[in-house]
Amino acid sequence: MIGSPEAHALLARYPAIDLHADSLMWTRWIGYDLHKRHSPPLPKAALGGHVDVPRMREGGMGAQFFGLVSLPIADRMKGMARVIDEQIDALEETIARKPDALRLVRTAADVERAQADGAVSALLGIEGAHALEGDLDKLDGFAARGVRYLGVLHFSSNEAGFPAYGRGRRDQEGLTAWGFALVERCEARGVIVDLAHINKRGFLDACRVAKKPPIVSHTGVLGAFEHWRNIDDEQLRAVSDKGGVVGVIFCPRFVGGDGLEPVVKHLLHVIGQVGEDHAALGSDWDGFIVPTAPLADPTGIPLLVDALLGAGLSERTIAKVVRLNTLRVLAE
Repeated sequence: MIGSPEAHALLARYPAIDLHADSLMWTRWIGYDLHKRHSPPLPKAALGGHVDVPRMREGGMGAQFFGLVSLPIADRMKGMARVIDEQIDALEETIARKPDALRLVRTAADVERAQADGAVSALLGIEGAHALEGDLDKLDGFAARGVRYLGVLHFSSNEAGFPAYGRGRRDQEGLTAWGFALVERCEARGVIVDLAHINKRGFLDACRVAKKPPIVSHTGVLGAFEHWRNIDDEQLRAVSDKGGVVGVIFCPRFVGGDGLEPVVKHLLHVIGQVGEDHAALGSDWDGFIVPTAPLADPTGIPLLVDALLGAGLSERTIAKVVRLNTLRVLAE
């Protein structure tokens, strides 16, 4: 057993929820089976193999948000919206083989019911509004299929705005008129607005007009480590002022080093700046990153709990970080 009995006992009461893993990209591409236990195919390689149901259970996880990825260059000819649908199809086919083990859920109550029934919850989030292909109505169809958050940007500009880094970067421009309409449509359809990857101007624009809690599904924070991928304290306050949460990423390149200490440092910075109600987990497993070694897969979550206990956080605060904050946003 990895981690202390105390950590496993806490996770038994508050099974962890992670805000972002790209596993369905691999399921669509190579038939990656979430029901089988895997190991990454190469040491230190960002080639997937991080998430599956057996290791989620072993690590005390109750739910995983799966990012739905489309690549504006590679997938444009096929249709980026179609690529999203194919990943949802792949998840539905996976669930159909073992419906008692994995369940597609939409609400906080669904997550709680799945846990009571002994099933791991799968939730869906789209990474980048380019997947809508300029058509707001496509959001309605994805919401009907279970999509619970939409990342406004990824690594390229789209109709909504501009990335923090990548193709079409424009730091001095914020959300477009279409981007403001997108935020409004998301909230009308019960889809959470995800501000990972968007530039700061667009980030603050979205928070300013948001009426419901936004999230940053996977990021680091500048107050803990200087990197273009990370958000600053003004952005933290903008999210927290609207009741949202910030998922801390597990990538050493963005958190400032390998091991648990850098991840804990980022979580503590979020808590120190905006309070314990706004920190969450955002691993980015299976997303072309090399995760920090102790959190190379979900079996390491008890080690993170132990590290948070060692940093002096109460069990109630840790429960919020690993589960309750994300459930609150889902409920709201």
